[in-house]
Amino acid sequence: MTRQDFILKWLFYALALLPVWWLDLYVFNRLPVFGVSPRLLPVAAITVAVMEGTVGGAGFGLAVGILCDAVYYGTWGGMTLGLCLLGWGAGAAAKYVLRRNFGGCLLCAAAGLSLLALFHVVSGLFTGLAPLYPLLRVAVPELLYSLCTLCLLYPWFSWIYRRVPKPVGL
Repeated sequence: MTRQDFILKWLFYALALLPVWWLDLYVFNRLPVFGVSPRLLPVAAITVAVMEGTVGGAGFGLAVGILCDAVYYGTWGGMTLGLCLLGWGAGAAAKYVLRRNFGGCLLCAAAGLSLLALFHVVSGLFTGLAPLYPLLRVAVPELLYSLCTLCLLYPWFSWIYRRVPKPVGL
């Protein structure tokens, strides 16, 4: 893969993230289900990580994490590191354990979003934000709603993945 192909590939992924970001900010925020909105950006980061592997997943997770810290309230910079690690982990799981299909992506997204929800619940308990039950009443529906959006995001990023150049040997 040439340097130009490499740059074009990640440019296409970045451009594909723009409509996802727009949906996250302007569509799904106005369509709450059980009082919560989904988090599309972490799902997008995990989806690309499943397709691209460990290094690509970590890099894209880092970029999306920076965007998440700018967009989501109350993350305090944790999404940058968190999505970088989740991208690396999802890429490793897809490369060595799971298949790079919708099922593998669904398992990685469920595990990654569960870890994010667990982190938010534990940090909410630690900081005294709320008791456990109200935190879970937000975290669990948000997790499930975010997983449902994978039906939209996986075909979108899969379409991009099939059209971008790949290194020789994959």
